[in-house]
Amino acid sequence: MGKNMTESRDGQLPVARRTFYTLVVKRIFDILISGLAIVICSPIILGIFILELIFHGWPAFFSQERPGLHGEIFKLYKFRSMTNEKDENGDLLPGEERLTSFGRFIRRFSIDELPELFCIFTGKMSIIGPRPLLPKYLPYYTDRHMRRHEMRPGLACIPLKPTKTWTWNDQFENDIWYIENCSFSVDVKMIFEIARETLAGSEYRVNDTREEFNGRNLHSNAKEVKTHASAGNSTSSR
Repeated sequence: MGKNMTESRDGQLPVARRTFYTLVVKRIFDILISGLAIVICSPIILGIFILELIFHGWPAFFSQERPGLHGEIFKLYKFRSMTNEKDENGDLLPGEERLTSFGRFIRRFSIDELPELFCIFTGKMSIIGPRPLLPKYLPYYTDRHMRRHEMRPGLACIPLKPTKTWTWNDQFENDIWYIENCSFSVDVKMIFEIARETLAGSEYRVNDTREEFNGRNLHSNAKEVKTHASAGNSTSSR
């Protein structure tokens, strides 16, 4: 781990909030909401699965290892938004060439995220929590930012106040704020914000242009390359 450059004023590392809600109710809430959503959305999930086979072929799902609670690696699943087309050398074509119009649509409205409901139901994820990123980022986190794994990762951890920038540091600090202040009211506010963004659609999610975190670009502004905190799926940093 790199030396912590952003410790709390008292020099202590952040501690995840431990309350009856975070220890018991939040998990029950995740099971009930994700289970209900799976039942309600099952016709949509089946329909998207069929369309995936038509537009992108087999497999219909994109899977990737991500660090979860306490950094434990789990498999994250999404609907694919790209084909597996390769060049004459057998290498995958660039993502922008493999991204289909159907893939753009499901990204824009976060439909590709629906399989993550099963990750939530089985306890690998939560509805709200720090976004699970790539395992290769783990060596680059400061001790402080590594604490973002002290709660289950979520579909999103949206800042509740507008931000002028969205750097990796902004995202990690927002995650730290969340684990320290998690409550029922905070989760409800974030869920409504997720619903609002999903219904509105997001061009940010369509263009997977965010620079991967390498430990040296902590303060690079992702908004300059059109991305966002809740961005989520294609190949790497989302």
